[in-house]
Amino acid sequence: MPRHPLLSLRQLSHVIVVILYCINFIIPLVESLSTRLSPSKRPRRYGNSSCTKIQRGRISWHRHSKSRFPCCPAAATCIRLTNNDVDENTELRFLKDVTAVWTKYTDYGDLPYESALRALKAYHEVHGNLVIPRGFIVPSRDEYPPEWHGAKLSRHIYNMKWWQKHIAQHSHRVAQLNQLGFVWERLQPEWNLFMESLVYYSSMYGNVMVPSSFVIPHEDERWPKAIWGYPLGNVVYRVRFRNDFLLGENAVERKNQLDGLDFVFDVSEHNFLKFFRALRMYSKIESENNSRTSSLSPREHTTIRVPSKFVIPTGKEFGWPEDLWGYPLGAKCLAVRQKELYIKNHPDRKKALEEIGFRFSGNATLGWLDVVHAAAIYSQMHNRTLNVPFDFVVPAPPSSISADNVQIEDSWPWPERLWGLRLGQRLKDVRLKGAYLKGSDAHIRRAQLDALGFVWSPRRGRRKRALGGGNAGKELSE
Repeated sequence: MPRHPLLSLRQLSHVIVVILYCINFIIPLVESLSTRLSPSKRPRRYGNSSCTKIQRGRISWHRHSKSRFPCCPAAATCIRLTNNDVDENTELRFLKDVTAVWTKYTDYGDLPYESALRALKAYHEVHGNLVIPRGFIVPSRDEYPPEWHGAKLSRHIYNMKWWQKHIAQHSHRVAQLNQLGFVWERLQPEWNLFMESLVYYSSMYGNVMVPSSFVIPHEDERWPKAIWGYPLGNVVYRVRFRNDFLLGENAVERKNQLDGLDFVFDVSEHNFLKFFRALRMYSKIESENNSRTSSLSPREHTTIRVPSKFVIPTGKEFGWPEDLWGYPLGAKCLAVRQKELYIKNHPDRKKALEEIGFRFSGNATLGWLDVVHAAAIYSQMHNRTLNVPFDFVVPAPPSSISADNVQIEDSWPWPERLWGLRLGQRLKDVRLKGAYLKGSDAHIRRAQLDALGFVWSPRRGRRKRALGGGNAGKELSE
């Protein structure tokens, strides 16, 4: 025998009717309860509409949606007096004087030209021009027409629709607006204003790396009046992250225009490449300086050590590209090591830095490893005694070693990455200043020095030059 459904169609229809009846009963009940609990805050009803009341002294504004709750033909706002003791004549006189009741217009662009002209004249009398800021809101003052109170004047006036409706077919109105200083250049597509702003920014600052908070200043004659107050930084941000202006049939052409200005779409990649280039330049310049001052081989060192306070100097005489002048390279290196700047979630960038000699353990750790390595070699060459003259510098092979003496060069005791290390000065700082002996690893480093025969209190006076400097080179070169 087939199973019947739990509810037949007739029973289901009865259930639906009961649910609808309950809803119809509950809604008025809830409204009545809210009326008794908070009569001053409940929405007031006018006809068949429900509005949200906003109290302003004796006057209350009741805002509502025209499409859902029409209380008057084509109205979006209505005004009523809240005091019941106000007579009818007072209310009628108030409604006649205050024309802010929008009984006819729902769009500021639909307001008559004469109304807009009065608003423009009022702004001109107060400010002396018509360079209206984009965020300017018409204040509720007597000099402005009441129907414009609370409106963003610039948005509705500097608008192609407003121009086509009120100006295009009325040439005499152009003369009226010219007398007020109307900025006609603002009546153009937003893309044109954006490109004009970018071109001027590039000419002033040499790039288009616009901060997101940058707004073109007002009353700055370096900028055209049409773009005064333009939020260029915010628009650039939206172009990068939302592809504003770059969707549609003009996308390729507009992207080519931005490329012509060297517009940067990926700021993170741009900043990393700048840091990477600065590191390579630092390594190259330091290598050249070391080979010139200490007669070292012009080979590049395998490790890049940048002081944390190093800032790229300004001036062509230092050999740095002009776009890197003033770049805080030391601080950037510190941020890369400690905060993973540029390399977080980018293992390819980290690998690229390691390949050019950047180390993520920090200069202090790297310095100690080089010192203890050089100290171990020196101690082995001097019968397990580590008493290094303060002016000792780890030597490079003599320049007389040629390609024919590859075996001699390979047998040189000092690794290439230690050439030029001022070992004597480093160990002197260990004795006098406690260098490298601070922190949790201090006792381990002391034990390492003791194992190498480090002399903590050397005897004063002259002594023979230690083997490993000139003598080591002389013995191997003979």
